[in-house]
Amino acid sequence: MASTNKIIAIDGYSSCGKSTLAKALAERLHYLYIDSGAMYRAVTLYFIRHAVPLTQAEKVAAALGQIHIDFHIEPGRTRISLNGEDVSDEIRQMYISDYVSEVSAVKAVREAMVAQQQRMGKNKNIVMDGRDIGTTVFPDAHLKIFMTADPKVRAERRYLELKGKGNDITLEEVFENLAHRDYIDTTRAESPLVRSEDAIILDNTELNEAEQLQFVLDRL
Repeated sequence: MASTNKIIAIDGYSSCGKSTLAKALAERLHYLYIDSGAMYRAVTLYFIRHAVPLTQAEKVAAALGQIHIDFHIEPGRTRISLNGEDVSDEIRQMYISDYVSEVSAVKAVREAMVAQQQRMGKNKNIVMDGRDIGTTVFPDAHLKIFMTADPKVRAERRYLELKGKGNDITLEEVFENLAHRDYIDTTRAESPLVRSEDAIILDNTELNEAEQLQFVLDRL
């Protein structure tokens, strides 16, 4: 999907800080930020609420036809709505994290979300983060970044984030959740998490937010 607008694709493992980097980059460059992961979480929330069985293709297709996702910007953050309801906080709950990789692995779900993401990026300068942005959604992106970090560091960061929001969770539970999601994300048949050959690896195990932002700015 070649285009005259510039697209920055940021892929990588769960809890590597992709969204933090993408938001900062979009703000610095005055680009539109699209959180693809939030879209899959919103679909997951809908599927859970309506008990949509992932193994029944007709019911999955019918559910996808009832899902409308929108982004809107507020000072300091981007909000996401599901069928008119702001679900920005609800989709970050652990019960969504426990199920989102399974939902994301469904071919029909990925096809529907990829189509929406490509429409969002048409004729706009955007920064988008996810698992398959540089490989499937925008293979001709102007710049591709693949983020990674030590699994223990990722778990600690996620644990502190969840605890800060009042979630009653243990570090071990977070670590196990991330390991489970990594396995599904990298082994699923539909658009697995892999590094595009032309993506630049960003290991932020020992980098702070300012340093990782500068890392990308230096490569534009």
